[in-house]
Amino acid sequence: MKALEAVRAAERELGAAGVPEPRTDAELLVAHVLGRSRSELYVGCEIDDAARRRLRPLLDRRSAREPLQYVLGEWGFRRLTLSVDERVLVPRPETEILVERCLALLCDHAEPRVLDVGVGSGAIALALADEHPGARITGVDASAGAIAVARRNARRAGLAARVELVVGDLLQGLVGPYDLVVSNPPYVRSDEVEALEPEVRDWEPRHALVAPGVTGAIARAAPGVLRPGGRFALECGAGQAAGVGELLRSLGYEDITVTRDLGGTERVVDGRLSA
Repeated sequence: MKALEAVRAAERELGAAGVPEPRTDAELLVAHVLGRSRSELYVGCEIDDAARRRLRPLLDRRSAREPLQYVLGEWGFRRLTLSVDERVLVPRPETEILVERCLALLCDHAEPRVLDVGVGSGAIALALADEHPGARITGVDASAGAIAVARRNARRAGLAARVELVVGDLLQGLVGPYDLVVSNPPYVRSDEVEALEPEVRDWEPRHALVAPGVTGAIARAAPGVLRPGGRFALECGAGQAAGVGELLRSLGYEDITVTRDLGGTERVVDGRLSA
């Protein structure tokens, strides 16, 4: 059987299940079981019975609207490929903008110390360590499962020596001074949950999506571990940047900056602790 025939059959099945981009997902799943790239599917490769048997449970999972990233077991984030499962959020392009902004804030620091609060899969912490060779990162998360995933990713990326990962409640017990505190906190409002896509609403860890007050708690605690002049940066939801900026100003942060994501949404807010 030609691989493209399997792709077309998978596309029909996924489309019937309401998957938003069934062709793309079908190509990725067939390529995954064959160990090939998507482009190779178009040069006449075959799919044998063993690969079709491997594909079947993956299609069932995706048809149930389990995130494609969990079904594949990994996903790309900047220069890294990260293992992901239901213990952590799916790495998203919006968070790559947060990493980009953090790298700009750290460009004049040869060996910065960075704290990532709510480290999840390790996406932010590991990307910063990967792209700033002098950085030393501490990542904290209340979920032991998330820390296990992040540790696996640190080993996979060869960055475990520079990224310390600890289970903990926000910033409690952590000792600075850090040059930067960064976070992608839960920012989905409780009244928004039911409108989310099933992949997010039904599969991603709810505590990492919805936790009212966490942004404020991190912002209030960060000065206790930042050096004078240190920076605090975080991701926020659509329409939330102005309010987050006002929160930071009320807490004494200066030089508040808002960065837009690739879609034009105000996505990242950062501020400087007074020297």
